[in-house]
Amino acid sequence: MSKCDQCIVRQLSSLKALNKDEVVQLANSKTTYKIKKGESIFEEGEVTNGVFCIKDGVGKLSKLSANGKDQIVKLVQSGELLGQRSMISNEPANLSAKAVADMEVCFIPKTEILHFFNNNNQFSMNLMQSVCEDLKESENNKIALVQKTVKQRLAETLLQLHHAFGENDDKTLKVQLTREELAGIIGTATESCIRLLSDFNKLELIELAGKKIVLKNIKALKKMGE
Repeated sequence: MSKCDQCIVRQLSSLKALNKDEVVQLANSKTTYKIKKGESIFEEGEVTNGVFCIKDGVGKLSKLSANGKDQIVKLVQSGELLGQRSMISNEPANLSAKAVADMEVCFIPKTEILHFFNNNNQFSMNLMQSVCEDLKESENNKIALVQKTVKQRLAETLLQLHHAFGENDDKTLKVQLTREELAGIIGTATESCIRLLSDFNKLELIELAGKKIVLKNIKALKKMGE
């Protein structure tokens, strides 16, 4: 029980509303998985029958577009829950979830979550607020795709990666995305993303160290992303 009680997911998500008995129930029902980089947590259209707690690592939520390209909707990290909306709406997952870096994920069956939902008012309120926040973020991303240029979206995304995940000792961004994944986040072709990164490098906004990226001029990137 102590592991679930002290877990970062419980501290940062709707699970923080659970009482001691419910945490024991949670610990007895969960299953823990190790997900390697590139492996799938669940696929679009899959019936998940529960929620996934991200204990460690980084993942991506994406949707396959009509032309077969992977559009990354969101990057997720330790402390977040996946599959809440699908569980509440009783629908298959509308996004795919894959590991960007090695992950440790716990699965909680739908029956347990619904028990907490029906018997713990604060938990149910927290869960609904979390779903609403996800919807709001999705709406903001759609607006950004329409109203901002690709250059603005790239600058904004690099800053978000820096803010959310931090940097390594060598100043490179801690989360290392492929050029294709980065293009998928900002909604452009991989070739266009590579050209823009090269332009940013020439302007000394960033420094490219192989596949890694260093943010050299955060102030200028903020101005560009506005």
